[in-house]
Parts: sequence; structure tokens; C-alpha cells
Amino acid sequence: MKTKLPWILTLLLAIALVVVVFARPGNKSSASAASGEKKVLYWVDAMNPTHKFDKPGKAPDGMDLVPVYADEPAQPLTAAKKKVLYWVDPMHPAYKSDKPGKAPDCGMELVPVYEDGGAATASTVSGYANVKLTSDRQQLIGVQTGMTEMRSLGRSVRTVGRVAVDETRLYKITTKFDGYIEKLYVNVTGQQIRRGQPLFSVYSPDLLSTQQEYLLALRAAKQSPSLLAGARQRLLLWDITPAEIRELERTGTARKSVTIYSPTNGFVLNKIAVEGARVTAGEPLFEIANLDHVWIQADVYESELQFIRLGAPATTTLSYLPGRTWKGRVTFIAPTVDPMTRTVKVRSEFENADGALKPDMFGDVVIEQPAREVVVVPDSAVLQTGTRSVVFVVKSDGTFEPREVSVGTKTEQVYEVRSGLVAGEKVVTQANFLIDSESRLKAALAQMNAPGGQEHGQ
Repeated sequence: MKTKLPWILTLLLAIALVVVVFARPGNKSSASAASGEKKVLYWVDAMNPTHKFDKPGKAPDGMDLVPVYADEPAQPLTAAKKKVLYWVDPMHPAYKSDKPGKAPDCGMELVPVYEDGGAATASTVSGYANVKLTSDRQQLIGVQTGMTEMRSLGRSVRTVGRVAVDETRLYKITTKFDGYIEKLYVNVTGQQIRRGQPLFSVYSPDLLSTQQEYLLALRAAKQSPSLLAGARQRLLLWDITPAEIRELERTGTARKSVTIYSPTNGFVLNKIAVEGARVTAGEPLFEIANLDHVWIQADVYESELQFIRLGAPATTTLSYLPGRTWKGRVTFIAPTVDPMTRTVKVRSEFENADGALKPDMFGDVVIEQPAREVVVVPDSAVLQTGTRSVVFVVKSDGTFEPREVSVGTKTEQVYEVRSGLVAGEKVVTQANFLIDSESRLKAALAQMNAPGGQEHGQ
């Protein structure tokens, strides 16, 4: 019994030592097993899976490196097993090399082209090729799609306008004969007047003489009817009303002064007439405006002029009258552009029965483009190259087909499609820049491999 005791003690001490060693906090295998964390073998470039790294960071193309775990091979490992046909310069795809390295011009890493990296077929868009990507690769680069659809689309142009007098309702009061103002009945600028209201009376020697000639011609009407007609016509041309002529015939006495009446309802914008002053024929004495109907002159940038049409509905609001809106119509678009502001004057007409819209007020104007049914595409799907617009259409077999489109109005994060797409087509909305690069690269390689193409070795 004594001989077996040391061996038992020795065995127990050995077991305790093993437990202590493997249970130490610094033991990575134990910690990983206890916490359930995956073991990272290495990191790879997501776009170039043949490039391996021993620590996380950024790939030469700026993307984050992707970890490859011990217990589940990642997609880059699968891609690494693909056969590399050759390497190309990412900035100049016409340059090919039979081994990896750096591009001679820009110093960037050469990009591998795999045997099964996706089929490239001819495209209707010059400089592009159809591209077919696996679902794994689509997920890796973050491809997202959207749909084209029919939508009722319009456009609102918001600007600032200035209230102006309707020029067709602006009157300047003058006389057609020389004389002297005897009495003013309207003597205040801004006064509201009615149609037919007396403005002033004027004494004119010429008018008095013509009245006397008319009375003489009236007495000798049987002998000289043409003389009577001529005198009457002269009075009418001097704006003597038929009622005043009948009064002259009834009394048989020429009046020393004649009263001038307002031709419209409105307000006196300008008063030049002064009681006792001499007036000459054609001299403006009053300026009267009817403000029941006004204009609003809005400044529209030339880039937005395409959305403005004659007859388009327009609304205006005033900051000092919140909640109230006036509705009108566009009646005129100026034929010239202001060289200083690069804007065009657009005139809208509004009813103003209560006079709330006053000349030279500023208001916010919204001009609506009439809504119409059009095909629209998400704005993120359209790649603007400077000379054309390209959209990648997803076909039923997973092929990405570049399609040149003509776009119009942009609103609510969609473009109006004038040609190139129909409603119900699936398009790429995210990662289309990467697909664009792939498509151009494959098109360039296909052209290079055609008869007459050149190949370079490194």
C-alpha cells in the first residue's frame, strides 16, 4: 500500500497541472471554445480574393478586407479556386498581363480576370457589354434593384413674384383741348373712385367757341344741316357726352366750363392736376388703375423654364396673410432673359376683388406643370456619363443589360423616362457603378481580343 501511494499522488498532480495550464485566461484555444468565437485564418480583398492579408484593414481599392474563418470557408475562397485567365490594369483595361503585379502607368494592383467570372455578350450601348454575375457576387458587392412604373408626374416651380397693375386696366386722364382747371373734385392720391364720378371741371375758350358755333348751326339747321353735323362731331371728339350736348340744346346757352368724369372704378395712382393750373391738350392729369384684377410678375430661372406653359395654374401666398391662397393662370412668358439674374419674367393673372393684393407687394408663387402619365425610374438607377444616361436592366436569366435612356423631369426621387424603358422592367439601383465598371471592362477586353487587338506581357 505504501509503494502505490507515491504513484497515485504523482498522477493527481499531473492531472491538476494540465487542467491549470489549459484553463489559463491567455489560452486562445480555450477562450475561443468557451466563447464560441470563430477563428479567423486570414483576410482577403473582396474584389481580388487572391490577395491575402494576415490582419484586418483596407484593400488597395479602398474596400474593407473580408475575414475568412476556419470553420466556414467564405466566398472569396471559392473565388480563389477559379482559374485566372490574365490580369488587367483597372484604369486601362486594354493592358493585359500573364501574371499579377502593378500597372506600369498608375501603379495600381492588376485585377485578375477569371475563367468563369461572368459571361459578357455584345450590348446595344457602345462601350458596354452585358454582364452576368452570380448571386453570391451580387450579394458581395451589394446589388439592389427597383422597378420602372407608370406614374402621374408633374412639376412645381416655386419662385417669388411682385404684384403689378394690370396694364389693360390702367387709365391716364387727359383733355383734347387747351384750358384751365376751375375746380377739382378728386384731389387726393390713392383716393378710391367709381366709374362716372366727376374728376375736375375745365374752362376752355376753344370749347366755348365750339359750343356757340353749334348753337348757331342748330338755329340754321334747315338751311345748312351739314354745318350742324360738323359742329356736333367736333364736340363729340372733344369728349363732350351726348347727354351734355342735349343739355346744351335744351338750354340754348354755352357752358363756360366742362366737367371730366372717371372712365373706370379704381384708385388714383398719380395726380398732377392742380386747381387753377393751365392744361394743354394731351397732358396727363390723373392716372387711375382698376385693381379688381392684377398681375404678378415672377422670376423663373432659365433652367426651370421648360416646366412652364401658358395657361398653367399658378397660386400665390402672402407672408402677412397666412392660410390664404390666390389662384390664377400663366398668361405670358417673356421672350428675353435678364442677363444679370439669368431669369425670365413669367406673368400670372389673379382676381383681386377685395384689394388684398396691392401693387409692388412680394408673394410666394407656385406654378404647376400639368400632371401626365409617364414611365418613371428611380433616380439612383440612372448613371449620367456626361454625354448619355445609362441604366442596367436585370433580365430573367440574371444578366445585367446596359440600356441607354432619355430622361426628362426629375421629381420625388424618380426620373421621367422619355425613351429606352417600359413600365415593369427591373433595374439596378445600388452598386450600379461597380456593374458599370465590370461592363466597360468586359467590353474593352472583348474588343481587344477581337482581330487586331494587342496583348502585353509583364
